[in-house]
This record gives sequence, C-alpha cells and structure tokens, in this order.
Amino acid sequence: MKERNRIIVIGGVACGPKAAARARRCDPQAKITVIEQGEFISYAGCGLTYYIDGVIEVRNALLSRTPQDFKKTMDIDVLTGTQVTSINRVAHQVETMDLKTGKRAVMDYDKLVLATGAKPVIPPIEGRDLQGIFTLKTIQDAEAILSFITSNKAQKAAIVGAGLIGIEAAESLTSRGLKVTVVEALDWVLPTLLDAEVAAFLTRHLEDKGVNLLLSQMVTRFEGDGDGKVRYVVTKKTRVEADMVLLAIGVRPNVKLAKDAGLAIGVTGAISVNDYLQTSDPDIYAGGDCVENTNLITGSKVYTPMGSTANKHGRVIGTNITGGQDSFPGVLGTAILKAFDCNVGRVGMSEIEARKAGFNVTTALVPAHEHAGYYPNNERILVKLVSDTETHQIIGGQVVGRGEAAKRIDVLATALTFGGKIETLANLDLGYAPPYNSAMDPLHHAANVIRNKCSGLAKALRPAEVKGKINKDEDFIFLDVRERDEWQEWRIEAPQIKLLPHPLLRKQLDKIPKDKEIVTLCLTSVRAYQAQRTLEGAGFRNVKFVDGSLVAWPYETVGNSKEK
Repeated sequence: MKERNRIIVIGGVACGPKAAARARRCDPQAKITVIEQGEFISYAGCGLTYYIDGVIEVRNALLSRTPQDFKKTMDIDVLTGTQVTSINRVAHQVETMDLKTGKRAVMDYDKLVLATGAKPVIPPIEGRDLQGIFTLKTIQDAEAILSFITSNKAQKAAIVGAGLIGIEAAESLTSRGLKVTVVEALDWVLPTLLDAEVAAFLTRHLEDKGVNLLLSQMVTRFEGDGDGKVRYVVTKKTRVEADMVLLAIGVRPNVKLAKDAGLAIGVTGAISVNDYLQTSDPDIYAGGDCVENTNLITGSKVYTPMGSTANKHGRVIGTNITGGQDSFPGVLGTAILKAFDCNVGRVGMSEIEARKAGFNVTTALVPAHEHAGYYPNNERILVKLVSDTETHQIIGGQVVGRGEAAKRIDVLATALTFGGKIETLANLDLGYAPPYNSAMDPLHHAANVIRNKCSGLAKALRPAEVKGKINKDEDFIFLDVRERDEWQEWRIEAPQIKLLPHPLLRKQLDKIPKDKEIVTLCLTSVRAYQAQRTLEGAGFRNVKFVDGSLVAWPYETVGNSKEK
C-alpha cells in the first residue's frame, strides 16, 4: 500500500488554505495539516476596511472556512493558536508550540508549505507605543479599532500612509463619523501605484469628501495626553490632533522562519521561489505575501503582496506538492480600490517606473465618459496609458474617476499579459451599447492618442510642463479654445492665457502671433488637439496642446465645475 503523503502548511488566510484545499482535491489520501498561529484560519483580509465602516455588518461574513469546515468536508487537520518555531530540513520536521499552553511538539512532513504572509511596517517613531495607535492586518485589528472608537468616543483620526489601506481606511473612518487626516511622506496619494497627474484627480475627490491630506510630510513623533493615549501626530511642518492613529505605511514579508531554516531570501527581502513556487529546498514551497514575484514586463523580481496573487499561488502549490507540475509566471502589479465615489486602478508600470526601468515611453492622458454621453448617469474617468515608443508595446495603464474603472484595468491586464501593442488595443473589439460604453472606448481613444503622438500628428505637453512654463514666466500663448461660458465657469488663470473659442479660430488667426510658442487647452484635449492641427495647417510652427487639458490639470483653478 502506498504511504500517505505528509503535507504541512504553515499559515492561514489565503495562500495556505488554498494550497491545502487544492492538495486534497489532487490527492484524496494525503495527510494534510494546516498550522496557524492566529484564531482564524481562512478569512477575507481585503474586506477589513468595509467591516470597519459597516458595509460588512457581521464579522463572520468575512470568514471563508472554519477549522471544522476543513475537517468535515476535506479531512484536513487545522491547528489554530499554534506557532511553528523551527524547521529541521534534514529530518523533514517542524517544531510547534501551542500559544496558550506552551506545549511543544514535533511533526514530520514530506512536503512543507510556507504561507507566513506579511507583517505591517511599524517605524521606530517616538511615541509609537501610545494607546490608540493601530495597524490593520487581521480581524482582531479591525475589532480593536472599532472597540476603541466606541469606548473612547473618538472624533478625529490620523492615518499615516496614503497607500491602498490608508485611502480605503480614510473612507471607512469618515463613514464612522470621524474627521480624518492622512499624512503621507511622499508627494502624492498612492505614490507607489499612480503617477502624479492621476493621483491629483483622486486628491481632489478626497478633499471634496472632507479628508485632510498632508502630503510631503513625514511623521517625526506621536504625543500623548498624559494618560497614555495618543493625542497628536507631529511632522516637521505641523501638529495634528488625533484621538486615534492608523499606521498604514505598508507591509514586509514575514521571512524569519524561512531565514532561520537557511532558505534563500530574494533581492526584495521576500522568500526566493522558482516558477513552481519551490524554495531553495525542493521539498519546501512558499507563496502569498511572504514571497517575491517576477514582473511580467521587465522580468525583474518584485514584492507585490496581493490577496488575489496569494490565492493563485495556493492553487499552484497544491498541485505541485501532490505530484503535479504547474507554474506561476509572474505579476503585473494590478491593483484597484474604491475611494468614496471614486474608482482607482492601475496595471503594469507607471510612467515613473517605466522610465526608471530604462524604457523610452510615450503616454496619453485622456478624460472620457464611462459610456455613451447621451445615456443617463454618465460619469467621467481619466485614463493614463503608457507605451514603449519604439515597439509600441503597452507597458501600463491607470484609471481614476467616478465611472467604471475595473473593466478598463482588466482589459489592459489581459492585453499586457498577451504582449499587446497600441495598434491592437486601438482596434480591440470591445462590447458596445449605450448603457455600457461609447462606440469608442476610452482605451481606444488613449491608444489612438499615442498613435497620433508617435506619428507626429499630436504634439502635447503634460500639465507639469505647462505649469513649469507659467512659473518661469515664459513668453508663450496659452490658448483656451473653449466657449466663453465654459471659461467663466471654470478656468486656469495665468498671464499667458488667451481665450479664443475654437469655432472662431480660423477667422481670427491674425490675432495670434506666429513667432511665439502656442499651447492649446480645452476641457478634455479633443478641441485643443484640433486647434493644434488647425494652427499648424495655417503655418504656425510651434504649437502643442495640454495632455488631458483642464480635467487633468492638477493645479489651482478658478471657479467650479462638476467635471473636477
């Protein structure tokens, strides 16, 4: 009789339980044990912010499976409240400790899975041990935050970090009635995900919702109120009053167990694995937030912890530890989130990342509506597309706005995965009906803008370049080609601004000096691009338009518009 395959999985939540469940389906006879040091074995960690704001009303709704479920339905043993203290790779054994009793035990394995996840970054800031300072990684963290808000009647919250968790938590805590301040050391929100002009669109929305944003400010210390509770968050520039603080600076891979066992750690600081998610020990596999991945665009190693990736890892691992041969090719860094009424997504590389990686890039910044403009409840989105100038390969994309962002990100993720080029994207046969889309999707428009730029038809300046010209008091004509009523409602004020509506442009060419640089502007760049071509056709030689125009302008404006 064949000896049972002894499989031990260290870690719950996403990758570990998925690996165990897949292994059971592939090998009905294997002896499978999952060891988790926390109370819960499988839960939706990505839903914690929605539990805090009350959208998820019951904690148990976040629980995917209980230890009893695993045992009853799949004959998988689950040990919660148990820590693996060491791995003996030679003997194929792990040592465990019951965290309640301190009792130790030794367990044998044939295949071992490390799904030890990540831990929140807690910087060595003075006052970090004060009461009321939290991280958000587990169900217990969320419950502690809710309990503290209620028992202390908290009214003001400070969030340190404007990443995914920080922005989602800003909505959650605002929904709970707290006045929220977000403190970010870098220059814009979601700094590792978005480029500045896309982030600016989100910034306006957050501020409209009452979130106070302190950007380019690093926290230097926390101050208490004398009874051990946090009262102030202090930066080099200001002092923010807070009844509670959430540290949302990011996470680091939990690799201590792997490192102590002598397993290879990668350049990112996470566990190094091959395409089969094997570690440097062929009998030990690892996945989820504790491992590094391969960037599908550059081939370099990256650390991109995501619940979706962890689940895919689990399936691959479960297949391979039971004799299969599945592989995980890598990631595109896809991310999406909801921030109040704004949808935000990115995939691939940002422009900043692409340039750092050595790409010569061409970009498009395109404001557009989510579906046909004449169909009711139409919302705007801003699309940024990044491509390689020479090969026309799609490198990345970002979408932000009240309109549908997720499907655009998913289309781009698919195109990137299959090596799509701008020309392919421009002609992609996407679904069209007025409630769902325009005849030309915003991605079609973005791709065509890049095609026009690469062919030399479209000549654009990014908003930051135009703002730089204004700040330097350069002598150029900033030509707003919208109608006067549009200009009166919402406009940029600068000495170089001149209003000349596009329908009058051909009739009044003599009013525009040919010896000066001209930068055209409208609401979304459509008329501005037309004006650039009109002027060039009339013999003007130094004409460009503002990419994304007024909708994508991240700087101060005069007036107000629903487009903002």
